[in-house]
Amino acid sequence: MNKNIKIAVIGLGYVGLPLAIEFAKKYPVLGFDINEQRIQELCKGEDHTREADVKELCEMIALGEKDENGLRFSHNPEDLKAYNIYIVTVPTPIDKFNSPDLNPLIKASQMIGKTLSKGDVVIYESTVFPGCTEEICVPELEKTSGMKFNQDFYCGYSPERINPGDKINTLTKIKKVTSGSTGEISIFVDNLYASIIEAGTHCAPSMKVAEASKVIENTQRDINISFMNELAIIFDKIGIDTNDVLEAAATKWNFLKYKPGLVGGHCISVDPYYLAQKAISVGYHPDVILSGRRVNNSIAPFIANKTIKMMIQKGIKISGSKALIMGVTFKENCPDIRNSKVFDIHRELTEFGISVDLYDPWVNAEEVKEEYNLDILPAFDKNQDYQAIIVCVMHDEFKSFDYKKYKEAGAVIFDVKAFVDRELVDARL
Repeated sequence: MNKNIKIAVIGLGYVGLPLAIEFAKKYPVLGFDINEQRIQELCKGEDHTREADVKELCEMIALGEKDENGLRFSHNPEDLKAYNIYIVTVPTPIDKFNSPDLNPLIKASQMIGKTLSKGDVVIYESTVFPGCTEEICVPELEKTSGMKFNQDFYCGYSPERINPGDKINTLTKIKKVTSGSTGEISIFVDNLYASIIEAGTHCAPSMKVAEASKVIENTQRDINISFMNELAIIFDKIGIDTNDVLEAAATKWNFLKYKPGLVGGHCISVDPYYLAQKAISVGYHPDVILSGRRVNNSIAPFIANKTIKMMIQKGIKISGSKALIMGVTFKENCPDIRNSKVFDIHRELTEFGISVDLYDPWVNAEEVKEEYNLDILPAFDKNQDYQAIIVCVMHDEFKSFDYKKYKEAGAVIFDVKAFVDRELVDARL
């Protein structure tokens, strides 16, 4: 195995950038992304995802300018040829039919195949179904490189475990699962990650096992949250508060403390579909996994319709009324809007003729406009009247909001995250 390690990280989003920064402390690292605008942003020491430690980012860029180690950036595939370890962190989304979209992964593999040299290692971190690396990625690498897998080049799989917005459980603090396409490569990949991961590593017996371990992590969370969401719907019909029930149940030592809520983001709302498709392809219909997805996808319409019912009960005319949605990211204190279900609430309300304002101090308004063709309020107008307010995300900025003012004015207030004083809200999930 070539000991002169030079790493290229392909894809510089929430996963790739923190990884590139950590490896740059010990190795020469090229951060590669096809988005030229993203590369220009990073070269200036800026990061719109807010995942990177900006000080460390600038330090690694400075190191790369004067030393062999450190961090460099590029959007030119030709620059990849100088590196021998390729780590792929591109997105693996789903399409409008909830089918896995492997195009970014395939294109990345094709691009890397054109630059591969004998002895190089390609490590995938993108979430996929069990077997994807060998069944989908390796054939693309072989085809474009003209080389033979496990003779001329090798592969590894080490699933990402980034938690956007979490400043405690960061990259180096989370145990890393690793794997390789041969016994020797497994050891190499494990040692490579062990050199930067303080929490340690777990070397899985195969890449397929490592792939499966990642996809079930989030599928398990999805199913547990779907149970909580189903309970929330049932308890709403019974007329009791879900959080009161969960608080009472949690007094038992082995009760799992999940909560109901909107399920979006890059993992929990996506990964189950990857596992489901693989299950179907081998002849098994995954009832539990898909039913969980159906329940979680039904929560946004439930919230919107519950809000409208409460408005009617208060004598508010629905058509022409005005609503405020607070928070559009998929979780608190991060700018990530990927697969956010908040936009489903917006769509439901507007279909009833309600004028809806979106407010979120964390998001990039241009990104929301480009992705959803919707506008974000540049600032909150305290003089604007609203007949309904739905608090969807528990951003720190929303904890001091004057809910009492709108409650006293007769507005319906729905607290999705159950963090506002319950005396000030009409309903919570």
